[in-house]
Amino acid sequence: MKPGSDMENKTATTSSASQTAFPQPRQFSNKLEERAFLKFRLAQAFRLFGEFGFDEGVAGHITVRDPIKPDCFWVNPFGKHFVLIQPEDLLLVSHDGVILDESGPQRLLNTAAFQIHSAIHSARPDVLCAAHSHSIFGRAFSTLGRELEMITQDACKFYNDCAIYTNFRGVVLDEEEGRNIANAIGDKKAVILQNHGLLVATTATLYYFLALEKCCEVQLLADAGGYGKTPIKINNEEAAATGKQIGTMRNGWFSGLPQFESLEAREGVRFDWQG
Repeated sequence: MKPGSDMENKTATTSSASQTAFPQPRQFSNKLEERAFLKFRLAQAFRLFGEFGFDEGVAGHITVRDPIKPDCFWVNPFGKHFVLIQPEDLLLVSHDGVILDESGPQRLLNTAAFQIHSAIHSARPDVLCAAHSHSIFGRAFSTLGRELEMITQDACKFYNDCAIYTNFRGVVLDEEEGRNIANAIGDKKAVILQNHGLLVATTATLYYFLALEKCCEVQLLADAGGYGKTPIKINNEEAAATGKQIGTMRNGWFSGLPQFESLEAREGVRFDWQG
């Protein structure tokens, strides 16, 4: 192809247009619209968790920091199945455990959800959303008390960004245990709770929870199917470089977007702000 040819110009124009059309996070006209959208997305995330089989009786919770009252968070009412949750069901809870008037009618708060999430949201102002569930592969991997190994490209999303909490003390019912978990995750995006499950706290939590669950599954399969051989690990330099490429919050937001869009297509419901 000759420089400056029609084909070259067309290719350059197409490339430029593609970059211009790259999706961007939603912009809001005011905080009320932002709150409504976050509640809509949070309810969607619960229904997706239900579809993925991340429910286990009444266990599991996802929270989103409220944009109007940032010292409060939205959470699921205790005992309602994930697949049934709608925005109007969510509870708005302060870091002191007070269920506020904006909450839905079923005002039963999961104590473990409050203790864990209030500690994380208090310690990490950068965290928009935190999620914990008793997912099958996360639970299985958590029994090993070991770090996630960098054996696949996808695992590199968690290179030096996934902690382990090794002090299992049963159901999290007190403030101290919530703080211990928050301290364990530190500034990382995830923590494996030994003998318990996974917890992810980011601004792109749906995607990174899914990714971590799948990484645990792959690790278990690789260990079981190796016929005595140890899975080959990616070296630290390559793992770090890859993690910087695919482990960002921007990547997590974009990678999670198709899950929400596919749910909207199945349900026929999209966010509609009436103001």
